[in-house]
Amino acid sequence: MVRFEAVGLRYPGSGSRGGAPGPEALSDVSFALPPGSFTWLLGPSGAGKSSVLRLMHLALRPTRGEVEVLGLRLSRAPRAALAPVRRRVGMVFQDFRLLPYLSAFDNVALPLRLAGRPEASLRADVGEILKWVGLEAKAGALPPELSGGEQQRVAIARAVVHRPALLVADEPTGNLDSRQARRLLALLAEMNRLGTTVVVATHDEDLVARFPAPALRLQDGRLHDPEDARGLFAPAAELG
Repeated sequence: MVRFEAVGLRYPGSGSRGGAPGPEALSDVSFALPPGSFTWLLGPSGAGKSSVLRLMHLALRPTRGEVEVLGLRLSRAPRAALAPVRRRVGMVFQDFRLLPYLSAFDNVALPLRLAGRPEASLRADVGEILKWVGLEAKAGALPPELSGGEQQRVAIARAVVHRPALLVADEPTGNLDSRQARRLLALLAEMNRLGTTVVVATHDEDLVARFPAPALRLQDGRLHDPEDARGLFAPAAELG
């Protein structure tokens, strides 16, 4: 499902004024995640969690090493090959990234419309997903009219409405209170039980304790304990 092999990542323009290369955001990161797994991605701010997720979402290519997502090797893939695979990956952002002038329904429907789905067929899917996240009654509301927890649930609905094979979430509970965070994790766990591979980045150790699952720990762009990353992760059947 996901494989990193000796991955190094350096962002453009990260060098010093003198032209010397800056430090790598990721260094020699290797792990493998099988289909149907639930994995925590842990580490403090600046550890490299967002960089790992951006590689999984095909928003970046590695500077060195190999990243394989859903059978596609990023180092050698032509640009035209990225879009079909990216459509099979759902991304949940910490800051929601909802369009404020679109209703909850239209925000969720946006990925399907961009993919060319007929309006008649997408309406049933969007309605079903909004019901699943408990927001059927708020379908017509604009994002500013929703609470933070409701906006995050709309963001999740948008990420999963196209039934992704892989769902990655970047600090999705960072703007939520503890009750909202637990509800959010229950939704992600349910997606995992339905067969989606889920990766959640967080620095909230209390949340991880409440929802035990295998974890990758990053520190300064490196895996803290590479021996824990051998692709032996199981689905989170007991999560939540």
